[in-house]
Amino acid sequence: MSGRDEPPSGEHGPRGDAAQVLRGHNPGLVQPGGRPALPADSAGQPWAGRALKSNPFAGDDGTIESSMAAALARTDDGERVRAVVEAMRAGRVLVPVVAHEHPGTDAEGRVATHDSDKFRTGDRAADAMASAAMVSVRTPDGRAALPVFSSIEALLRWDATARPVPVEATRAALSAVGKTDSLLVLDPGSEVTVLVPRPAVWALAQQRPWTPSWADPELPGLVVAALRGIPELVGVRLERGGRAELRIVLAVHAGLTPEQLREPVARAGQALADATEVRERVDSMELYPVAAEAAP
Repeated sequence: MSGRDEPPSGEHGPRGDAAQVLRGHNPGLVQPGGRPALPADSAGQPWAGRALKSNPFAGDDGTIESSMAAALARTDDGERVRAVVEAMRAGRVLVPVVAHEHPGTDAEGRVATHDSDKFRTGDRAADAMASAAMVSVRTPDGRAALPVFSSIEALLRWDATARPVPVEATRAALSAVGKTDSLLVLDPGSEVTVLVPRPAVWALAQQRPWTPSWADPELPGLVVAALRGIPELVGVRLERGGRAELRIVLAVHAGLTPEQLREPVARAGQALADATEVRERVDSMELYPVAAEAAP
């Protein structure tokens, strides 16, 4: 005898325990306090209480949903946006995943730090960060938007190398709020492209209905309240915009010269920008001053 305590036959110190752990159970292990240890993953997190959810898009063949097809078929631009947002409330979209180059390593050999602002530029080669999962694009006015697609056909028309990932449109809206200027653009590169405005993206992310600013029955009162105190203004009217989502027609005293108009119009613009409720309901606006007698 060597005088040492020998492990029981067939078990050689830690090896026996390791074999049991690898099989997912070791009745001999205990947690602090004497409680039996539960089977766990490689990170030590217990498997107990976990549930694997089925993939809601397992049978998705990438074709356009009927509600979205009907929405995109609308001929009126404003009504088309409204119908698209309504279809998104309970529908799915395809988010493109585009490969990117590795960002390299730093002086200590670690993966280089990503520049979070690069995601907003839409420059896929400049940075790798979230571009591994999705990309952004630029709207005509320079804002960053998350591109989403109604079908695999539309996505591949935009980028044949992109991999489509089906997600609930409400989850895509959440990503747009966090990663872009709170904008979605549906089917960029297709004959019909729809820019989903910021208030609509917020509504989708919060899973609540959305009303366009030009159809919002409460907005005229909010605009009038915001513009109160500007003596040159004698009236206001809201209508669908041409270059912007909403046109605000400002009726001003007759006889004012362009130079005399400049200051009150600037004050009106600043007052509307400072009005939180107006800003939350309107994505973009244009001010259109007219002489009072010319205003219908």
